[in-house]
Amino acid sequence: MAKGQSDRLFCQFPKRPDTTPLYTIGVVSRMLNIHPQTLRMYERLGLVKPARTEGNTRLYSEADVERIRRIQFLTKELGVNLAGVEVIFDLLEKIEQMQRQMREEMERRTKEMEEEIRRLRRLLGKVVRG
Repeated sequence: MAKGQSDRLFCQFPKRPDTTPLYTIGVVSRMLNIHPQTLRMYERLGLVKPARTEGNTRLYSEADVERIRRIQFLTKELGVNLAGVEVIFDLLEKIEQMQRQMREEMERRTKEMEEEIRRLRRLLGKVVRG
């Protein structure tokens, strides 16, 4: 994958688009120039999970729309099949999870080190005072 292409996959889209259900399948279909049956197939495959109204109408959020755009990019621009899209999404999710875990661990260790520094400064103060 060329540098510009990977930038489009990872950087072009907002990290956390709104998850409020807003758009019907017809609206999303027109917005993205994609057949409604394709959207239904993406849902069947678990690639996108729109909310449902009490009447069972699909409602897509901005996050769903962005995810569909990523699917389109991967399939049309990069030639990835839908099984590959699923693998890529799974890997991206695992990477995000690992990044969260690493941030949490770094925060925990930082707090431990700060406490140790405070403890050592108190000890040093006692030694200096005699």
